Amino acid sequence: MAGSAVSTGGVLAATCLSTLVVNANTSAVSILLPAISADSGMGVDTLQWAVTGYSLVGAAVIITSGSLGDVFGRKRIFQLGLALFVGSCVLIALAQSGGMVIAGRVIQGAAGSTILACGLSLLTVATSGDQRLKYVSLWGAAAAVGAAAGPLLGGVLVDLTGWQGLFWIDAGVAVICMALTYATIAESRDEGRPRSIDYLGTLLVALTLVPLIYGFTKSGDWGWLSAATLGCFGASIVAGALFVLTERRVAVPLLDLGLLRNRILVGATVCILIGAGTINGLMYLLSLYFQDPSALGFSPLQAGIATLPATIGLVVVAPFVPRLANRMGPRQVIGLGFVVMTAGFVGIGLADASWAYLAFLLPILAIAVGMGLSNGPSSSAATACVPQEQVGEASGVSNMARYVGAAVATALAASIYASVQVEQLDSGASAADALASGLAAASWLMVAISALGILLAVVAIRRHRAAEGTALDAAASAAAAVHTLPTTATGAAGAVRQETR
Repeated sequence: MAGSAVSTGGVLAATCLSTLVVNANTSAVSILLPAISADSGMGVDTLQWAVTGYSLVGAAVIITSGSLGDVFGRKRIFQLGLALFVGSCVLIALAQSGGMVIAGRVIQGAAGSTILACGLSLLTVATSGDQRLKYVSLWGAAAAVGAAAGPLLGGVLVDLTGWQGLFWIDAGVAVICMALTYATIAESRDEGRPRSIDYLGTLLVALTLVPLIYGFTKSGDWGWLSAATLGCFGASIVAGALFVLTERRVAVPLLDLGLLRNRILVGATVCILIGAGTINGLMYLLSLYFQDPSALGFSPLQAGIATLPATIGLVVVAPFVPRLANRMGPRQVIGLGFVVMTAGFVGIGLADASWAYLAFLLPILAIAVGMGLSNGPSSSAATACVPQEQVGEASGVSNMARYVGAAVATALAASIYASVQVEQLDSGASAADALASGLAAASWLMVAISALGILLAVVAIRRHRAAEGTALDAAASAAAAVHTLPTTATGAAGAVRQETR
């Protein structure tokens, strides 16, 4: 019995520590971009690929990494993810150019999604009953804390050690996780699962997303109707069509296309995509704007503190949301969240060069509260509206959507932010006015995207079983900005079928 306690304690320590460091690393990078730009000489508009590249690869790999763990051993693939993470951190910390930073972040996208997918799988396999609920709740709490602490940690380390310090520390923590995993976690795999893995589907996801986002990024320079932009979008459409054909023919598809007939799942997944996209786009924009000498001129530490309300506010609100959704109804809470979030983006859309930080605070808090209200019920709906045997697939789809949303929205925000600045400067505006105009224009895009979430809540998120509001539900809601966790509503297929007719 004592050995079992040590074993499960080791699983808990390794998986929680790893998800904390991965999510802290992910949320910290936007704060580091101006410092990386100053050292490398690469413009921030190009360095945004350190953010979007991470998300692109994460989207392509997150489901496949779970499949690899099922077939070849979850511990083995988890360790591989940790080793890749260490290697990517070292590569970035030693980088002499912005291109090397971007390359390291692309590798890190594969590593991070593998660590999250296989870590949670290891935790659930090693535990059962109440212990599983408790440990999964702690894993969710670690994910939420990491995401909230990242910007502040990044700001502190830039001042103390230079931007490289974050990656050296993260590499050290990942090595500790590898040692814990080696010493305490037993190997496990799904012996009944077919050994076929949809590698082609994974490649086609990447080939769909890369030209799409590259086209968005370069459209300001090329023109929306230029041959190059249309060529990128055409290549994306072709790859997407090939992906659909592939998924219909492979033995174990990356995505069960039959799930797309479930209106609640599709609506909830798009809501998750919108939430992840807008919060990542916001953090990218504010990190740059707050640190620009022509705007607020904050240091990295000050910028990290200034963006804390966007992450801490979300984490503080989220645990109370499941009980609210249980009383009001999930659809109503999701819709309310997007209304509040849209209002926050409208506030930032009114920004001008005269604004001090306090003028941003209320809109940022509104966006955080709105995110907190919408994220948890959307994630719960994604897994509550399918039979128990499809919960894993539904969770994988929603997790992929987070990465896609982060990549697309950040690329769009970066493109609009940069192109509007250039237009304003060319027309004779001051640098401060050009920056404020770029921020406002990108924020109005977020208004339109968030408003789509209101429509989805009304049209697509029909009635389904709500979570009960337990500690597990609170942890799942807090972690919903970064990962979908099961809730007490999960697997209630019979009730779902009755209530959605």
